[in-house]
Amino acid sequence: MYLIDTNIFLEILLSQKRKDECKKLLSMLKVGKIEGAVTDFTIHSIIVLMDNFGKLDELEVFLSSLTAYKSLHVYVTSIFDEVKAIKIAKENNLDMDDAIQYTAALSINANAIVSFDKDLDNLKIPRKEPKQIIEP
Repeated sequence: MYLIDTNIFLEILLSQKRKDECKKLLSMLKVGKIEGAVTDFTIHSIIVLMDNFGKLDELEVFLSSLTAYKSLHVYVTSIFDEVKAIKIAKENNLDMDDAIQYTAALSINANAIVSFDKDLDNLKIPRKEPKQIIEP
């Protein structure tokens, strides 16, 4: 099970340079080749960012597409998770966004967090980039 970080989706939604490897990773989740989770925090962050960029049509397609993924689950963080994330943020010098992702990864016992964010390095759960999963 992999926790998929916000930046993986944004890479595609904003047509950034590593979007192709992210698309390959997401297609593996879509057909059930690998198992993954995304936090509701990630989804809400994407909603806010895409709204700020005026990309509501793309946002609508993104949100609708989430229902088609065979093995991508939404992890809904609880208040308990968020309080735990504060402690984790303090202990590991993480911002709250990263701490929430890491807390969720711990809760689902993820094998890795799929992210481009190097702030997630050197934690108990390793960070992997999409290419490390699509090209093992």
